[in-house]
Amino acid sequence: MRSHPGDGSLSGSSSLTSKEPSRYNLGLFHQYLKSRYDRALYMKNKSIGILTKPKFPEIRNTLLDVVTWLRARSIGVILDTTSAALLGEQGGVQKTQLASKADVLLVLGGDGTMLNAARLAGERSIPILGVNMGGLGFLTEVRLENLYPSLERVFANDFVLDERLMLQTHIHRHGETVARGVVLNDVVISKGTLARMIEVKISIQGQFVTNLRGDGVIVSTPTGSTAYSLSAGGPIIDPAVQSLMMTPICPHTLTHRPLIVPGTAEIEITLTSRDDGAMATLDGQVGVAMVQGDTVEIKMSEHRTRLIRFPESGYYEVLREKLKWGDG
Repeated sequence: MRSHPGDGSLSGSSSLTSKEPSRYNLGLFHQYLKSRYDRALYMKNKSIGILTKPKFPEIRNTLLDVVTWLRARSIGVILDTTSAALLGEQGGVQKTQLASKADVLLVLGGDGTMLNAARLAGERSIPILGVNMGGLGFLTEVRLENLYPSLERVFANDFVLDERLMLQTHIHRHGETVARGVVLNDVVISKGTLARMIEVKISIQGQFVTNLRGDGVIVSTPTGSTAYSLSAGGPIIDPAVQSLMMTPICPHTLTHRPLIVPGTAEIEITLTSRDDGAMATLDGQVGVAMVQGDTVEIKMSEHRTRLIRFPESGYYEVLREKLKWGDG
């Protein structure tokens, strides 16, 4: 029997296949079966919040089918107002309340919807199962055709939780915090619409690092290393590595290269140039206009995004599939 993290599998010298198992081994085996049954029953008694991207053409039919399937199995379903409207149902909760009321989030969409789910989960860090209805899909674990077998496995407790590092961000202006947020992928400080550079001052752990001129800078998690940072020339970092990464965007000085720092590091980026339109963008979804002197403080969050994964699907397999490694 292969052991998976958190599944309570027995391992070691005790064998469950002995022809004459001892009373001790039988006792362990019965405890193991009861544990699996109890946790599967516990999972089935939980409620599932569903988050969708309503612009997908097939989303209504998919949503209707999955809600019907879950309710037929007495699984509590919580819909946000948008999803409820798609099905013609009354009620629904605000997206900001979805994670506070549900025990698991089911995401029908792409990576952008997954990032939204990660922000909504916030402090509760409830498990998230992503179903890819978009394009590349680094974060979404399940293909649409495998949705129902995957849900069956979740209810049978046949999954692992992949905990991903998140960033805590505060934006300070004249000594006051004007914005804050927790992100899974990245924080981007960038120029406005005009084709002119911005200048920022970067410090790590209170120590001055550099003044950077260019189109901006990306501070990302290992999860975010396959997003905007990768397009800007940053490396791919295994999500198990507890680190942060800074990637310059089109730097004026070509010797400015991506920099990987420990996950415990605190990064401060101050906008020193006077440029209208400079922005701090959190996970590509929330934008905060910046003015000269604003400081973005970024550090590892105490919270984690918990993604539902299946043991046979490894990170390098995902990279190989999504980036087409070995093709051609």
